[in-house]
Amino acid sequence: MAEPAEPKTHTLDVPGAVLYYDIRSSDSTADPPLLLVASPMPASGFDTLASYFTDRTVVTYDPRASNRSKRTDDATQTTPDEHADDLHRLVAALGTGPVDIFASSGGAVNALAFVAKHPEQVRTLVAHEPPAGRALPDSELVIAACTDIRETYERSGFAPAMAKFLAVAGHEGLLPDDYLDQPAPDPAAFGMPATDDGSRDDPLVGQNMPSCVAYRHDFDALRRASTRIVLARGEDSGEQMPARAADAVAGRLGTKPAVFPGAHDGWSGGEFGGMGKPDAFAAALREVLAG
Repeated sequence: MAEPAEPKTHTLDVPGAVLYYDIRSSDSTADPPLLLVASPMPASGFDTLASYFTDRTVVTYDPRASNRSKRTDDATQTTPDEHADDLHRLVAALGTGPVDIFASSGGAVNALAFVAKHPEQVRTLVAHEPPAGRALPDSELVIAACTDIRETYERSGFAPAMAKFLAVAGHEGLLPDDYLDQPAPDPAAFGMPATDDGSRDDPLVGQNMPSCVAYRHDFDALRRASTRIVLARGEDSGEQMPARAADAVAGRLGTKPAVFPGAHDGWSGGEFGGMGKPDAFAAALREVLAG
């Protein structure tokens, strides 16, 4: 494997934000650029995965309101439609024609919204565990739980809200009818102090909650799209919500999800503490992208 190219950072002005993106260039033109998309995780979370694709140009970016990509308006919510427009403008700015996309978690929700609107800009989309709450049989409870997370954040700060998020994301199977009546999880159980620093600009439990999970996907447009769309789930993800959603979205598109090594962060090389199975994950991704 060749040495990874040093990423070159660029900026792009978009309505309401300035996006930061990084390009790891390759001399090869055999494949289109590979755009790695997450949300709200920033570009640096893909450092390990990008290192496995030195034979093609790799593009990563910080979604709006995350890390370097600051909002320039006063909006307190970021929607998948905004992210989709950002992706549309980013791909256009690359000037390379259609790209391949690997998108995970909230990034997969945003990438599906992007492809529904601009399929001509994407050759293949691999959408890994999008938390598409509206596709689930327990959608009302899932969306209500995510609305409660946002309200908890506004009321009590990051740690209590994040504890609730982790509990919902890690729950196996359908949420029970009395889920919202159960005692709130203790932030200490997740290694977080319950103190409130007063900030309310967190990109996950603030900006993207509940708009990401509650997004209404245009499945008719996705079924018509020229883009090859592959839903994906982790082999170790069990019946956790994002994996269930990948199954459900694939079903709505008349396909079956590809099964990738690891769990929700199977591609991770420990950038944010969690360690996935990046060797095996990258090999699986390369195989799926090859078609």
